[in-house]
Amino acid sequence: MGKFKETYLVSVLKNKCPRCRQGNLYTSKNAYKFGEMVLMNEHCPVCHQKTEIEVGFYYGTGYVSYALTVAFSVSTFVAWYVLIGMSLDDNRFFWWMGTNAVLMILMQPLFMRLSRSLWLSWFVSYDKDWKNESSEVPMEVH
Repeated sequence: MGKFKETYLVSVLKNKCPRCRQGNLYTSKNAYKFGEMVLMNEHCPVCHQKTEIEVGFYYGTGYVSYALTVAFSVSTFVAWYVLIGMSLDDNRFFWWMGTNAVLMILMQPLFMRLSRSLWLSWFVSYDKDWKNESSEVPMEVH
């Protein structure tokens, strides 16, 4: 990867390991490969950080995914309101609801991956010196 250091936001959006910001969290880069959309590497292929740091670790991602979809819906509502407008006199609100629902269904694999990436990054911090530390027992939550 060279001397370029990924920022927190870029590494989360690219589903990179939060510890080294280089290794891929998922076995497949394609979020729409349905057999593998949420299959994660057990360990980061670069720094060997465990991706499931405790049993049931990713249950909390439901809350993150919910927050992402609410933020997405609010964003599409504001965009619809600014670009098309809302009125009680016609069906524009229902057209927005339908459009938003279709977009959320299409983007669900991305939301699922992003929520896992965010969740893991809140518990595993970036370590710029990960190469100099022992990789035998990467961080786990006890």
